[in-house]
Amino acid sequence: MIAILEAKRAGLLTKAHWLNNLLSGVIVGVVALPLAMAFAIASGAKPEQGLYTAIVAGALTSLFGGSRLQIAGPTGAFIVILSGITAKYGIEGLQVATLMAGFILLAMGFTRMGGVIKYIPDPVIVGFTSGIGVIIWVGQWKDFFGLSPVPAEHFHQKLWHLLEAFPHFNLAATLLGLFTLAVLIVSPKVFKRIPAPLVAMVAATTLQAIFNWDIATIGSAFGGIPQALPSFAPPNMDFAEMLQLIGPAFTIALLGAIESLLSAVVADSMAGTRHDSNQELIGQGIANIFAPLFGGFAATGAIARTATNIRNGASSPISGVIHALTLVVIVLALAPLASKIPLCALAAILFVVAYNMSELHRFMHMVRTAPRPDVAVLLITFLLTVFGDLVIAVNIGVLLAALLFMKRMADAVSIEQQSHDTLQEEIEDVDFKLPQGAVVYALEGPFFFGAAERLESTLENIHSHTDILVLRMSRVPIIDATGLQTLWDLLDTCKRHKTRLILCEVRPNVLEKIRRAGLVGKMGQSNILSHIGDLTAA
Repeated sequence: MIAILEAKRAGLLTKAHWLNNLLSGVIVGVVALPLAMAFAIASGAKPEQGLYTAIVAGALTSLFGGSRLQIAGPTGAFIVILSGITAKYGIEGLQVATLMAGFILLAMGFTRMGGVIKYIPDPVIVGFTSGIGVIIWVGQWKDFFGLSPVPAEHFHQKLWHLLEAFPHFNLAATLLGLFTLAVLIVSPKVFKRIPAPLVAMVAATTLQAIFNWDIATIGSAFGGIPQALPSFAPPNMDFAEMLQLIGPAFTIALLGAIESLLSAVVADSMAGTRHDSNQELIGQGIANIFAPLFGGFAATGAIARTATNIRNGASSPISGVIHALTLVVIVLALAPLASKIPLCALAAILFVVAYNMSELHRFMHMVRTAPRPDVAVLLITFLLTVFGDLVIAVNIGVLLAALLFMKRMADAVSIEQQSHDTLQEEIEDVDFKLPQGAVVYALEGPFFFGAAERLESTLENIHSHTDILVLRMSRVPIIDATGLQTLWDLLDTCKRHKTRLILCEVRPNVLEKIRRAGLVGKMGQSNILSHIGDLTAA
């Protein structure tokens, strides 16, 4: 359900809740100010485009999303993808890709794929978020140290060129960057109610305005920020270019879906709410359709800003709308002051964002304590994210995790032979007699393609003196096409050896599949038993 309608039904739009949502929205808007500009610059866009994205996408996600407390806008996770798209196709190409991603997100929401996204395993998520954190950190060295632009496409090339350029760093930019970093670390302990990025940005901008060092600022690099609201300006869309942007658009949609739903889950755990994952994808789709039409680019749910929203007492989507209106007021009233903001200060803010995103403690904990195969998935996803491509990293990570899961499920399948004494004790019948030449096996676990080979290898030594083979299947919850084919092959083998095959205690859902496959007709209804105790009478 649309979150704002749910909030209205829950009575959260009444005047009694206005003050908390108003204050929280203002605080989140102030937090979003430096982050939106920093993320835009790092993505290859202009700083005001980051603000426009936060305004348009933030308001629309709050109005049409499925999470009551979600705050959307530019995020650090997108930097790696968006900067690559911008470098190759330009800012208009990025906006077209964002528009296309919006429609993909809409389709994902309407086809109810929200639940599927949530099943991406933790090693994959931690691997690619940590990899993104490393890429953002290295990507900000240029502005933090005042280095010359680096003409490199791949991470290892960029890293090498940055190391080569490092001896020529700008001392003033480096010192101001270090000062900003120190303020970011100390500020939360001193100014508990004021967002640390805002304190750091104001402090660094004030110093730059006083001493006017020869370092890059928003004014020198971008000519300042326009003191105006975003206007409707759809990007020029060329059909041939749109075909080339299908891949990047799917990348934006996939990562946007993952991050927005992760953010919604975090919001639920903090506030005790419950989001609608499909509606959230629809809301994010609407946001990404309209953001590029008003000068913005890709947006998704922002975990840090959503958490700030909740900590400051928000209870409804109104706080997200107020956050967008706060940015509108700031753009209209304070835009000229932004020209003195040093890029090294914004780089320092992104250093902290990269560290938080990397979840270093969680990454190291998983490396130390997780099973070795999971650690392998984590490290492969991490390395592919850093040195390869994010989408390839996620796809391969999910594929490896799925194969690992199937192996574990197959290993969990138990095929155990049961003796006469065991059966007699289980059914508590001293008169029970196992028929001469009968062999009983109990199956436990899903009978799918991963476990079929185990049954075949266990039962391949059926000898001619085995007159009756009984498979107890009460603990088989599912069976797939390969499992059914295995039963067909087993039935053929039993017929060659003149062995009678009996299926016992089959669950209704499994029995229905066996019946539809034609096995019951081939075996005969008399060879389907509801209880092992009926074996003597069979």
